[in-house]
Amino acid sequence: MQSVVQKINEKYKKPAVVDVRSGDTVKVHQKIREGNKERVQVFQGLVIRTDRKGSHTSRITVRRIASGVGVEKSFMLHSPLVVKVEVTKRSKVRRNYLSYMRDRTGKAARLSSVDFDKDKTNNSPDEIIAAHEAVQAEAIAKVAETAAALEAKEAEAQSVEASDAPKEVLADSTTATDSKESKD
Repeated sequence: MQSVVQKINEKYKKPAVVDVRSGDTVKVHQKIREGNKERVQVFQGLVIRTDRKGSHTSRITVRRIASGVGVEKSFMLHSPLVVKVEVTKRSKVRRNYLSYMRDRTGKAARLSSVDFDKDKTNNSPDEIIAAHEAVQAEAIAKVAETAAALEAKEAEAQSVEASDAPKEVLADSTTATDSKESKD
């Protein structure tokens, strides 16, 4: 049984969040409000820290170099202002907090990349399930259409047999009477 606090936390969580790890290069799409206009701004950089992954307050810290100056931003993953997080590169790291990356520039700041499935990582499970359900619904519709066509053919064949049956019965009875007359 969940406590009231847990229920409220679950209410404000997004249904699906991309699996982001330290060492990933990500594009974070964030809503920005300027006056009464709203736009989406993309911030691309290296994830140097992940905090509280399972919680509704899960946060990532992203670092990038802009005009020769290091810029770090923290994003709450379940925030309504974060529209989308897209993982573009995954690197091999052995720490959760990559503070040493602040001191490195140029070639020293390179990380060795690891192969990963971008589609599987960036598409939320809800999208995958929705796509799978759409394919299943399409297949079910085709099967139903084929079954309806077969039933229509069977019904047509039965109606043709039913309309032909009296003629055959009549034909059989006339041949039977003809054969009786021929025997006499």
